[in-house]
Amino acid sequence: MVERIPMSLTGNQQLRDELERLERVERPEIVKAIEVARAHGDLSENAEYHAAKERQSLVEGRILELKDKISRAELIDCSKVSTNRAVFGTVVTLMDLTTEIEVTYQLLGPEEADVKKGSISVFSPLGRALLGKEVGDEVMTKTPGGIREFEIITIASSTMR
Repeated sequence: MVERIPMSLTGNQQLRDELERLERVERPEIVKAIEVARAHGDLSENAEYHAAKERQSLVEGRILELKDKISRAELIDCSKVSTNRAVFGTVVTLMDLTTEIEVTYQLLGPEEADVKKGSISVFSPLGRALLGKEVGDEVMTKTPGGIREFEIITIASSTMR
């Protein structure tokens, strides 16, 4: 059975755009760089050749990774998710019960999670603790700084993704 990867429509499009760029721009540029480096002769001591081959290996690996993730994507339209409970795609505002600081995160898949941009993975400790919870519920989660407790203030849908 193939493990599905939850992904927003925007996240899926970003992966597709990256894949297209790698296949149509990066790959041909690397092939040209290898040809130019080969023309310089002795490949055993040719730094340009070795750098181009290493870059080719990285790009080909990323292409395979992107194709795999896109093929296993379970697309979710985040603007249409229910806001009764915290689920994939919802935007959850939390109150840290220790510091009394509010934080807001959108619950997304691992490929899209970026705390600096206000999103966390549904597979992260906090993401897992939030799933299925309602406004007013308290959640405890283990973080690198220790156990933290939050109260859910709001749950909203997102029109961004």
